[in-house]
Amino acid sequence: MKRILTGITPSGYPHLGNYIGAIKPSLELLDEKCESFLFIADLHALIKVSDPEQLNQLTHGIAMAWMASGLDPKKTYFYRQSDVPEITELAWILSCVTEKGLLNRAHAYKAATDVNKESGKKDTDEGISMGLFSYPLL
Repeated sequence: MKRILTGITPSGYPHLGNYIGAIKPSLELLDEKCESFLFIADLHALIKVSDPEQLNQLTHGIAMAWMASGLDPKKTYFYRQSDVPEITELAWILSCVTEKGLLNRAHAYKAATDVNKESGKKDTDEGISMGLFSYPLL
C-alpha cells in the first residue's frame, strides 16, 4: 500500500496555494487507497509565529480549511504535529547524527544568510534562529 505524508505550516491564514499545493492533491490521493498522514505543522510555524493565541487561531484555520475541503478523518491520520511527542524525539536524534555542513546547505538557511550578506551584515547568521537552521530535521 502506498503512503503519503504532507502537512501545512500555519504561519498565515489558509490561502489558494495551500489548497492547490497540499489540500486538493492529498484529498485526491485518499481515493486511491493510500495510507495517508496529513498534519498541521505547528512546530514548524514557531520560527515565524511567536504569539501562542495567533498560532492557535492559525492552526484552527488550517484544520477548518482541510475539513471544509472534504477531509474525512475516518480515511486518514489527521493530526497536529505538536500532539505527537515522537516527532520532537526523532528530531533530536536526527540533530545528533546530522552534520552541520548538510544543514548549512538547506534552502531556508541559505536564503536567510544570503539576505544578510546582501544587506551588508558582518554576521551572516544575525537574526537566524536555531529553529530555522534545524528546520529540515523536524
